[in-house]
Amino acid sequence: MTGLAPFVLCLVLFLVGLYGVLSQKNLIKIIIGLAISGNAVNLFLILLGYRSGGLAPIRTLGIIDGFAASAVDPLPQAMVLTAIVIDLGVLALLVSIAMRLHQRYGSYDVTEIKKLKG
Repeated sequence: MTGLAPFVLCLVLFLVGLYGVLSQKNLIKIIIGLAISGNAVNLFLILLGYRSGGLAPIRTLGIIDGFAASAVDPLPQAMVLTAIVIDLGVLALLVSIAMRLHQRYGSYDVTEIKKLKG
């Protein structure tokens, strides 16, 4: 795929996750929607740093000419690795909160949990 198609697919994936967050009443489905939209953002960041025909960002001695023009940008890769770790921690926290709410109220339905407030 070349051109604009991968970026459009990232947008579609993000919108699928956003739809899951905004339209669902089940806590587990909301958490899955958040994970999908987070993965879409990570994919978008990786696509920003991609260069067609680019080299790995490893510089060897003696091959400096043209390296900067042909190397893939490593900054988005580092950002995505950090974001994956943070997303994993947030996902684990959200799942543990959802499990605790299910233990207390017996349901994953958001509207039912709101009714039992008090």
